Amino acid sequence: MVRDPSEDSVPRRLLSAATKLFAQRGFDRTSVQEIVSAAGVTKGAMYHYFGSKDDLLSEIYGRVLRLQTEQLEKVAATEAPVRERLRQAATDVVTSTIENLDDTTIFLQSMHQLSPDKQNAVRSERRRYHERFRSLIEEGQREGQFRTDKPADIVVDFFFGSVHHLGSWYRSSGRLSARQVGEHYADLLLDALRP
Repeated sequence: MVRDPSEDSVPRRLLSAATKLFAQRGFDRTSVQEIVSAAGVTKGAMYHYFGSKDDLLSEIYGRVLRLQTEQLEKVAATEAPVRERLRQAATDVVTSTIENLDDTTIFLQSMHQLSPDKQNAVRSERRRYHERFRSLIEEGQREGQFRTDKPADIVVDFFFGSVHHLGSWYRSSGRLSARQVGEHYADLLLDALRP
């Protein structure tokens, strides 16, 4: 069966409209009707792709998390020294967070409004990502590349606390690009792990 090419853009249009409206008005103050009107689709079209407004919010963050997970897995699977892999992973997650800053900020501000099942699903996905990131730190600790007097899970929490804070201060009009900020964050992380 050949799909109508315009159908492929409906989910993207819905996500784009939802992201803008959630950023302007907040998740709880945005109606489904406002989203479908802004996307130029019907409610039926939205419900074909997304079962609820919760599903839209989950997907806004889910697509960023999937991108970050793919990047992390590619970097982690290389044969590069662990220090280089961690540096690349840290740079990538900061860069992709900034490049999708509205999505991540909206989600972090609104996650508590999701159903418990959706909250648990997102936390589980994010935990898997953090565990994979932590495994690089633990590998470097086993190899003597990174200090061992700080638990890897504390290092991960500290690093991602600063990543999740990006939405409160980063501006694209500032003097540093997303990549430059990512490199600075990675440098700070690796400096903190130096034995």
